[in-house]
Amino acid sequence: MTISYSLEEFTGAKNAVVTTGTFDGVHFGHQKIISRMQEIARNIEGETLILSFFPHPRMILHPEDEKLKLLNSKAEKIRLMESLGIDHLLLIPFSRDFSNMSSDEFVQKILVDSLKTRKLVIGYDHRFGKNREGDFASLVKMGPRLGFEVEEIPEQDINAIAVSSTRIRKALADGDIQTANSYLQYPYSLEGTVIKGDQIGRTLGYPTANIFVEDPNKLIPAEGIYAVKVYLKDKTYLGMLYIGRRPVLHKINLSIEVNLFDFQDEIYGENIRVDLYHYIRPDANFKGLEPLIEQMGKDKIETQEFFRNLKA
Repeated sequence: MTISYSLEEFTGAKNAVVTTGTFDGVHFGHQKIISRMQEIARNIEGETLILSFFPHPRMILHPEDEKLKLLNSKAEKIRLMESLGIDHLLLIPFSRDFSNMSSDEFVQKILVDSLKTRKLVIGYDHRFGKNREGDFASLVKMGPRLGFEVEEIPEQDINAIAVSSTRIRKALADGDIQTANSYLQYPYSLEGTVIKGDQIGRTLGYPTANIFVEDPNKLIPAEGIYAVKVYLKDKTYLGMLYIGRRPVLHKINLSIEVNLFDFQDEIYGENIRVDLYHYIRPDANFKGLEPLIEQMGKDKIETQEFFRNLKA
């Protein structure tokens, strides 16, 4: 997959089959669009091209809204696109000037002049251009004159399970990791650098790797304990992830830390990825360390049992 970060950097695609959008989550609905693009590309000996934006448009147009958190960092989005077999990804900067471009300008200058679009595939009720004035009907009118065809994925297909980035965000905020993962069609993940913590986990018999998630806009799921798979140095481990404020220790800052089963190495400074599979329980304020240690033992047993059943 080729990756370009500006229109000037983009070198072109053969018989370009194009779609455009933010694609946060690269979820089931997005994958429907991508699958259709690939089918069309095979039929016309073309190449697939996704035009996406960074930062997320809402963060530019509504900077006062600090509630929006994203399902993917830029690096995660790139990795997911590549795993789906996209030929070209064009990630262009989103700005207020760009948002003021009319729908006609967007089609002429970007889709036609820059991308040489042969076929445009869009999701149901897709809008674009200043004030979201452009739609499927306007594209159908412009297409024959400008030399491209347009196809809209039907509502019943793209909304077959009512999937949307908003629904996924809510599921994660509720700790409903199964629903989020089913919409995404892959496990939700947190990725970051292992940093030094207060090493309390060692004294409890459950040493943890504290994770610093660099992207401040990345959505952190509900506080609690999760059954996870951990990817570190090309190896995979099972473990349990803690997201919370460690009330037993009277801490207030959010902590993200993972206990890797059957692992004792020092890994400070290493990059680590944690895939969330199952929500074990919410965070709790235990009356001392002994009840906490006892509960952690139960959490580990439940995590191991979950993954045994997953294999069965």
